[in-house]
Amino acid sequence: MAGGAAHGAGNEDLSAEVLQTAAATFGMLAATVRLHIVWLLAHGERDVTSLAEEVGTTVQVVSQHLAKLRLAGLVHARREGRRQVYLVNDPHLVAVVWEMVAHLRGPSRRAGVRHGTGR
Repeated sequence: MAGGAAHGAGNEDLSAEVLQTAAATFGMLAATVRLHIVWLLAHGERDVTSLAEEVGTTVQVVSQHLAKLRLAGLVHARREGRRQVYLVNDPHLVAVVWEMVAHLRGPSRRAGVRHGTGR
């Protein structure tokens, strides 16, 4: 990584298991709808109907993505009366998503520089 080790990770080798888990997590976030759901849940609990309205898709589509996110352990659900609400309870996942969004929104982001090109 340019500029040295990131956030105290040191120079030690990563295990294949850690790399596979990280890749799977990033893979889950690679779908726009799932990333949007995680972003919304990082700001507070929501039910599937609220998520569908905010994401701009159907309850069925959001439910399918939530099922994948739950299976991956990235979001959790709990009962609140008759409805089920979803949340992200991993502060590290929230930090990664917020960091990426902040990076892409930031003033240092040059127009037209995407996917590592243009440097």
